Amino acid sequence: MTTPPYRVCFVCTGNICRSPMAEHVFRRRVDEAGLGGAVEVDSAGTGGWHEGHGADPRTVAVLEENGYTSTHTARQFRASWFPALDLVIALDEGHVRELRALARTPEEAAKIRLLRSYDPAARDGLDVPDPYYGGREGFEECLEMVEAASEGLLAAVRTEVEERTT
Repeated sequence: MTTPPYRVCFVCTGNICRSPMAEHVFRRRVDEAGLGGAVEVDSAGTGGWHEGHGADPRTVAVLEENGYTSTHTARQFRASWFPALDLVIALDEGHVRELRALARTPEEAAKIRLLRSYDPAARDGLDVPDPYYGGREGFEECLEMVEAASEGLLAAVRTEVEERTT
């Protein structure tokens, strides 16, 4: 019997800026670590305003300029997804609150984590600021924060995957 993949879903507000950026960065980290077959990476938004649309052009530009893929279709997170997910990674505290309100059990709520909680250098605020209403520098800052947290997240996911297979 094969072990099911470990599933990670990144969640921001509209699924066009922060969460698709985190999805693409983390997917590359997973692939580089040789865990592509064992880990599935996805993203969604707490709201459905942008469902069916691509990522924000500034997100696409920053990803591509830094060597990442950028193909994306926005969608809204559904409470019914919790059972199939292992980790639900929120990009800010507001998303944590919204996701916890959707969780139907304590087990589902326990799957929700803040992305920057995996960055040992992150200090006071663990939110990844929403770059949508600002300029390009906000998207670049978002990428830096996502990359910094991705290493710690990868280490945690690798441990979980290894525990499943032993």
